[in-house]
Amino acid sequence: MTTLRITVGPFTYTARMEEADAPQTCAAFRALLPYRQKIIHARWSGEACWIPLGDFKLDVGYENHTSHPAPGEILFYPGGYSETEILFPYGACLFASKLGQLAGNHFLTVESGRERLCEMGRLVLYEGARDISFELAS
Repeated sequence: MTTLRITVGPFTYTARMEEADAPQTCAAFRALLPYRQKIIHARWSGEACWIPLGDFKLDVGYENHTSHPAPGEILFYPGGYSETEILFPYGACLFASKLGQLAGNHFLTVESGRERLCEMGRLVLYEGARDISFELAS
């Protein structure tokens, strides 16, 4: 099982890759590591933050996809109806865009630090974009 360390501003989480259920997404994302971006608050999905990726392609299809991720179930949306993105839910979430409901590949699950997900979400909501990094945990 592959474990990642995710850092969002002052918060650090560990997450397991869902390699059995989303093998293509996990393999493609792992090839990008270490991965750094900016994370902002979601506009339509409820209590979630997201990493907008525009036309970026990870060259994966749908696998282990859902519209109703639980807090800490991180999704990769491969694009199509909306831009490519990574969704990081911290509370009640229905994955959507201005065109309506979407489904994304559940490829990471936060295992440690879950008790601070809401704090992270509120920080991003009220204070704006934050740096986020994904790295292999040592």
